[in-house]
Amino acid sequence: MGSDFREPKVGPGKYVKERVYGGSEKIRVLSADVVNVLDPRTGKAQKTKIITVVENPADPHFTRRNVLTKGAVVETELGRARITSRPGQHGTINAILIEPKAAASG
Repeated sequence: MGSDFREPKVGPGKYVKERVYGGSEKIRVLSADVVNVLDPRTGKAQKTKIITVVENPADPHFTRRNVLTKGAVVETELGRARITSRPGQHGTINAILIEPKAAASG
């Protein structure tokens, strides 16, 4: 049967619980401003702020509207990261750092 797509966007954190088939519950992200970013070089994860969506291969319009989906590339305080979780299904946003920010010289 399924459910309608709720666009998880960049913004203050909002979540909703929904009853699904079988009586279980899912937590869906409606909007979020933080992401758990894994740095593959060090193997450490860190919670950081989302600045904007840079690229979203699911739909070019999602980039303009800052919609968060699996595979979207987001700009964070640590650099660019690709989302690996499904925000509308998992209730959390996880990402892997693909392009770290250059260290400030000086």
